[in-house]
Amino acid sequence: MTPPTTPTETRDRTVDLAALRRVAFGAAYRMLGSVTEAEDVAQDAMLRVAPEGRLPADVRNAEAYTTTVATRIALDVLRSARVRRESYVGEWIPEPLVGDVVAPVPGRDAARHAELADDLSTAFLVLLEKLTPAERAAFLLHDVLGYPHRQSARVIGTTELAARQLASRARRRIDAARDEALAVRSGARSDPHASELVSRFIAATEEGDVDALIGMLADDVVIAGDGGGNVPPGFSITRPVAGRDAVAKLLVGFARRSAPAHLEPATVNGLPGMVVHADPAIGGGIVGAYSVATAHGRITAVYGVINPDKLRHLGRLADLDLMAAAVKDAGRRRRSSQEPPA
Repeated sequence: MTPPTTPTETRDRTVDLAALRRVAFGAAYRMLGSVTEAEDVAQDAMLRVAPEGRLPADVRNAEAYTTTVATRIALDVLRSARVRRESYVGEWIPEPLVGDVVAPVPGRDAARHAELADDLSTAFLVLLEKLTPAERAAFLLHDVLGYPHRQSARVIGTTELAARQLASRARRRIDAARDEALAVRSGARSDPHASELVSRFIAATEEGDVDALIGMLADDVVIAGDGGGNVPPGFSITRPVAGRDAVAKLLVGFARRSAPAHLEPATVNGLPGMVVHADPAIGGGIVGAYSVATAHGRITAVYGVINPDKLRHLGRLADLDLMAAAVKDAGRRRRSSQEPPA
């Protein structure tokens, strides 16, 4: 059921149900890191928030009420998903959001809008994966969305003291994970070099220019890939690779395999990134989406999602088997051209 886009009158004020659905989706996506699951939560939440297309008469803050309902539903979903994620093949990276990730909500100023967009960055969501479901809810509600601990406690189903302790423990775990450098919430939103860096990164990768790549990567840069065990061999790394030289050589190695694909700049989870498209010669389609974290004019992390199950919401997908065959054929031709004549 899709809520109407026209405003609804409730208690002598106008409520935009479509905007509230976006609020529900944003809360659920921060909790789950899954577009598909967040959409399901948002739909369920709106059926509870506005039955028959109208808010309950006693609701004073529609956005807060919607966030509460969506977070509570998402918390139950996340608890049931933990075992599945723990057995996931390779790195688990959130499903990418391409384009504008936070639509404006009435009453929210521009600065707050930008902060919430930054809190959807892949790097930040990867950090949140270190938390238990209850810690994640307590941290997001208090530290990100500004809920008092007593309200967070009601959402989570615990005491105010326990909610405060959960948020504090989450903060410490996030700081520890940040220090391990797998993911850095780097404030890339304020990095004026981010878009230019990504454009140069795309050019250097496609040209196989190792020196240019090394010049734009941070010393401790990390690249992580999520294929979920659903892609042909060689299409995704199975564990993160760290270090400027290692990451540069890995990227150039991928480019030199002559995969029939090209990179296009895009906004991924609110920050500059790129989407990989298969070439028209093999039918086109999306191969993967990459989120790029930057700080101080350097690229600090690259997160690639290649698992087709996590890309279906973006549009038509490439035929990876055709791509793999094309790469194999290109390799054969390259080797043949390098063989000395008989």
